[in-house]
Amino acid sequence: MLASIRRPTFEDLNLSTGKRARLFSILYQHGPANGTLMMLPIDQGLEHGPIDFFDNPDALDTDWVLRLAVEGNFSGIAYHIGLAEKYHKQYAGRVPLLLKVNGKTNVPSDDDSFSSLTSSVEDAVRLGASAVGYTLYVGSPAQDVDIAQANEVRRDCERYGMPLVVWAYPRGAAIKAKGGQDSLYAVDYAARVACEIGADVVKLNVPNSEEVAAAAPKPYNTLTMSELDGLRKVVKSAGRTLVLVSGGSKLSDDDMIHKARLAMEAGCVGLIFGRNMWQRKWDDATAMAARMHDLMKEFGQ
Repeated sequence: MLASIRRPTFEDLNLSTGKRARLFSILYQHGPANGTLMMLPIDQGLEHGPIDFFDNPDALDTDWVLRLAVEGNFSGIAYHIGLAEKYHKQYAGRVPLLLKVNGKTNVPSDDDSFSSLTSSVEDAVRLGASAVGYTLYVGSPAQDVDIAQANEVRRDCERYGMPLVVWAYPRGAAIKAKGGQDSLYAVDYAARVACEIGADVVKLNVPNSEEVAAAAPKPYNTLTMSELDGLRKVVKSAGRTLVLVSGGSKLSDDDMIHKARLAMEAGCVGLIFGRNMWQRKWDDATAMAARMHDLMKEFGQ
């Protein structure tokens, strides 16, 4: 069993002045405001298409989601340039913006996954963003181009003092052949890659660590851990990069609370739950946000 992992403190991160100011705002002036994060992503319209809005058609109206971000007291909202340009102005200063600067549709196979740029760090500065988000597909055949593109975004983030949040997603045929994208091997590797390429924060899925991935490289092919210890290992591999846990597809209330508590007990900085929030009707969504706030009170720093 792994010892409890202490998540990096704000001082551990060694941030430039601009990054420090922006990240401090979302950690300590919005959302739980205690050094934890509750982010609300709505980049799925590009990544998945309109299909994700069938469960709650109200969420097709981005203003509805922004009002949820305000009423639910989220640390920030993550979306692409089109939504930011069209909807964010009246919420500027009330809801921090995390601008996603690359993306793709899910029409082609994931075997050669690559997300091209949809906007820039300069756009994020112009829009008053508190951070930018970049999706990196670890293990994809296109990772050479992907890492090079991520490096240009990272350099711009340094130039403009903008925190970089990396969506680190294992993808591609090679990942499938080595245990799958949710295996402990794949998620652990993705966490380390995000740290190595300079991410300030990384978004990850919870690894499937309770089952052996026999096709994974040694020693992962014989390794099993509890769900908590598996995630603790991933957090440790991320080093001084803060970890956000993704909500994924819509969960039951109990499963959602379990995943949130698991993330925080493992040493993550917080949650980035999208569909698990805005696929709910209004009263249900605000009630769940309140429950998340109650949980986050236990993990302030």
